[in-house]
Amino acid sequence: MALLLATLSMVSPLSIDTFFPSFPAIAAELHLTHWQVQQTITSYMLPFACLTLVHGPLSDALGRRGMVIAGMLLYTLASVGCVLAPSFVMLLVFRMLQGMAAGIGPTVARAVVRDLYDGHNAQRLMSLMMMIFSVAPAMAPVLGGWIHVAFGWRAVFGFMVVMGACLALFAWIALPETHPPEKRSEFHLGQLVRTSWQIACNPEFTLLAVAASVCLGAVLIYIGSAPAIILEQWHLRETQFSYLFVPIIGGFMTSSFASSRMAGRVSRQRMLHIGFSLMAGSSATALALELGVPGLPLLVLQVLLYLMAFGAQFTFPILTLEMLDIYPASRGAAASVSSFIALGGVSIVIGALAPALNANMPQLALTSLVGGVLGFLIWRFASRRRAARLARSHHGH
Repeated sequence: MALLLATLSMVSPLSIDTFFPSFPAIAAELHLTHWQVQQTITSYMLPFACLTLVHGPLSDALGRRGMVIAGMLLYTLASVGCVLAPSFVMLLVFRMLQGMAAGIGPTVARAVVRDLYDGHNAQRLMSLMMMIFSVAPAMAPVLGGWIHVAFGWRAVFGFMVVMGACLALFAWIALPETHPPEKRSEFHLGQLVRTSWQIACNPEFTLLAVAASVCLGAVLIYIGSAPAIILEQWHLRETQFSYLFVPIIGGFMTSSFASSRMAGRVSRQRMLHIGFSLMAGSSATALALELGVPGLPLLVLQVLLYLMAFGAQFTFPILTLEMLDIYPASRGAAASVSSFIALGGVSIVIGALAPALNANMPQLALTSLVGGVLGFLIWRFASRRRAARLARSHHGH
């Protein structure tokens, strides 16, 4: 089950990272600026974020299995459109369709976890999923680089066609229905808007979602800046994106493994303190070294990126579970709203902030430091609000 759910969650990082090495070729063929070609990510991320509000409630009403299969089929058709796109505008349109469909996988996968498991078992499966899922961003740009060098940038989108078709088949064969008809709720757009708004207006929920978003963005700012870092700052080739991605994804993977082993043995609060401390400490060190050490060895920065990613991944699954636990009867809707907030923040980071920083390494380190510290402060504020509310509730009884 972990392999299946993690594989469905891989669609999004593969859709974003695989064609990073093709940025210069796409810009040259379609006569684009650096900012314009970066919008091929934004055009994917914004619909991805917005449609996550619909995917969860739809799966609450229609079931999980059918939603996933339909989503992967639509993703496959959109990828065909990207392969054949005759212009930049059409490429953006089909990237938007990809984003609309790809969000089904990770959103529904999280709801399936909570359908099947509770407590520590849910945290272990979530962490195991993230560990498997983390392989995708590491291999995506390397794989995309080799495909690009051998066959050109359109073949990279051809890979996405094959991936979407295979995942639709995988889900059809192996995904059980974890949300049977007797547990389903009817889908009403008005009710969806009201439910989503009610969840989003819960201060504790929104604060946790924003904390998760800024922590993720603190690391993903490097991913969004990857083409400029690899090709312009580090002067590496299209096939060498692993120099940036392997340390970050290695941090994600080992953090997920550690988190799954510590679930039930170490409190969530203690684990969050560890994660935030690692993020702040490593990014502050990176900032100091970037400013004070000319010609900073690449290996030193890779170690610090590993620690940043380790810390961020240590916090994200726990924050996600705490959000979902606030609404146990509407986990699909809660997963959708949390994804919308997190991905909306990441869209801003990748689409607007990353091009503005233009791979300025000290500014990237400062951005990561601010994200880690801000995430910690927001989480602490949310925790204190929750403790005060529970104390008042206990007093009332």
